[in-house]
Amino acid sequence: MTDLGIVIVNYNTRDLLRTCLQTVSASRGDFTFEVCVVDNCSSDGSAEMVAAEFPQVHRIVNAENRGYPAANNQGLRLMGYPDDPQAPRYALLLNPDTELPPDGLAKMLAFMDAHPEAGVAGPKLVRQDGSLDLACRRSFPSPEVSFYRFSGLARLFPKSPRFGRYNMTYLDPDVMTEVDAVVGAFMMVRREAIAQVGLMDEGFFMYGEDLDWCYRIKAAGWKVYYNPEVTVLHIKRAASGRNARAQVEFWRAMDHFYRKHYAAQTPWPLHVLILAAIWGRTMLERWRWRLAGVVAGSRKQVGRWRV
Repeated sequence: MTDLGIVIVNYNTRDLLRTCLQTVSASRGDFTFEVCVVDNCSSDGSAEMVAAEFPQVHRIVNAENRGYPAANNQGLRLMGYPDDPQAPRYALLLNPDTELPPDGLAKMLAFMDAHPEAGVAGPKLVRQDGSLDLACRRSFPSPEVSFYRFSGLARLFPKSPRFGRYNMTYLDPDVMTEVDAVVGAFMMVRREAIAQVGLMDEGFFMYGEDLDWCYRIKAAGWKVYYNPEVTVLHIKRAASGRNARAQVEFWRAMDHFYRKHYAAQTPWPLHVLILAAIWGRTMLERWRWRLAGVVAGSRKQVGRWRV
């Protein structure tokens, strides 16, 4: 039986994907693994690069960008999840903009084996400047926690156990701890947990699906751990950037997550305020998205005139 099934969803990050796969291939340890790259209709030759340079890697090439959870589910199904008892013992969702240390996978597998109550675990993720990627350990975005984050209180009081709960900034980043969620950039999940709760919710597109999966896995009785014994480089937002479409999808994901997990128990006046705030921010980002498209179109037209 294979120990680890790795799914990498790629969208126009060919060079980063190559480096990621090189670090995966260089992994050391007494374990077996297989890799599936799901390409979401890249235009940069990513799929062709994988076929030419990594022939041992499974490939799924989509004719359109199906989004992050749907593409991950394609790779997970290829490996037998959620129902096949012969699927790899653990699944790993891995972003193409990550670079693994040689012993990273072996250490994470050993951690999961040593913690049979763990349904999910993630490592310490660091940015290129060496700073902690705060998303690698999080609390669920309940109305209270989200208010602290988006009101600025979390930034003003990062060491407060109350206000700093979203990114758990009050905790030592080098101490292993149980958390609500880790990020889908590196998310190791136990096969039995997947069999119990199912695959990712395809109602999300590119944000929130990792939070939702952790929420469902914890609700099923499993624990989620942050394991800083392993450090992984994360070149964040390589595919999505900070473009307007990404921001629209972020707020759409927050709306979906809130309605799915918190709306039913939220008092009506607060419920209306939350929906109004999410709607207002989503409309603002949609307006920015359209404006960005208009500006880009104008620049192309100016270029044609200059020619």
